[in-house]
Amino acid sequence: MQQLTDLVAQARADADGTGVSPSRVIPIHPVLPLSAAEGEVARILQICNACRYCEGFCAVFPAMTRRLEFGKADTHYLANLCHNCGACLHACQYAPPHEFAVNVPRAMAEVRLQTYHDYAWPSVMGALYRKAGLTVALALAGGLALFLVLAMWMSGSLLHEPLAGNFYAIFPHNFLAAVFGAVSLFIVLALGMGSQRFWRDVSPTGSYPRPEVQGVRAAASAEALHDVLRLKYLGGGHGEGCNNEDDRFTLWRRRFHHFTFYGFMLCFASTSVATLYHYFFDLHAPYALNSLPVLLGTAGGIGLLIGPIGLLWLNLRRDPAHGDQAQKPMDRGFIALLFLTSATGLALLALRDTSLMGLLLAIHLGVVMALFITLPYGKFAHGIFRSAALLKFTIEKRLASQIRTGAE
Repeated sequence: MQQLTDLVAQARADADGTGVSPSRVIPIHPVLPLSAAEGEVARILQICNACRYCEGFCAVFPAMTRRLEFGKADTHYLANLCHNCGACLHACQYAPPHEFAVNVPRAMAEVRLQTYHDYAWPSVMGALYRKAGLTVALALAGGLALFLVLAMWMSGSLLHEPLAGNFYAIFPHNFLAAVFGAVSLFIVLALGMGSQRFWRDVSPTGSYPRPEVQGVRAAASAEALHDVLRLKYLGGGHGEGCNNEDDRFTLWRRRFHHFTFYGFMLCFASTSVATLYHYFFDLHAPYALNSLPVLLGTAGGIGLLIGPIGLLWLNLRRDPAHGDQAQKPMDRGFIALLFLTSATGLALLALRDTSLMGLLLAIHLGVVMALFITLPYGKFAHGIFRSAALLKFTIEKRLASQIRTGAE
């Protein structure tokens, strides 16, 4: 009886932090109510945690086994760690029509969309995630392009004498730099604030002592970056690829993501090099076809043609059970803007020495502006949140599990 009394007293002391050293205090975190989507993820993961057949498939399942219950932050973390490869759905003995109705890809996709909404900055803009569809993307791109075309028409003519590729004869450099510079700064701020809010809720320092996390952060960051650049978990956890429309594995989803990602990065590199040329070396556009900005932009543009076309083809063919069908318009809107950005950019490059340059420039700038405006509130966000989730995973797996059962 005395032993039980002592245990109760010790539990009370641990709860309020009195009579024990700080290292003995167990932090108490508020329990936040789960949404319907989060509750479904928690229910499914409880079943998966008992089964563990898919434990070697991807990062989600090893991360899952370090938990006995799943709160709001856990569902957000694991949903963004999921790459929606579909392998677990095809392997699951409890998938529909079983009464347990376990569908990990769909449940995770629904929570991912919720996280984009919940962590958006400014918060009022979160509703745009549910509206950033194909129609909105095309309408925005068309509207902005039309505005620039009309502005050019009112100041002169839609057709002009060849200008040897001098874009700044149509729209002044300072005007373009000011407009796209301001939009770019807002994009960085919005995505940075959103990812910071997400990381604050899922960060390992909420569960592990900060010194332990700091001790493994460098190695974990290197591994996470490696996994992101390789798109490791689009290999299905076994390297054979994802499931798409049936039980067969395919690596095409990973390959088309690579074309898209590296095409985007090459275009960004082209713009960065051109900025250095302009401001630091006093070398101004237009640049020769064999110059570094043009070569990088051309390679990136080709990647952004192949990748989005392939992703759209896979998206149209994919088994509806693999995700949240309500997100299809957002996916396709982002794909369409990437493709149109590349197509109009390459057309502009090919015809820059003709009388059509001004018209093509206005259309291209309108599409690029639409892409930029929607970046923080569309499908692009999944890359930011997924990278943060991968970083947490690589940190967490280097730390001792906090689950203690039996003799442990």
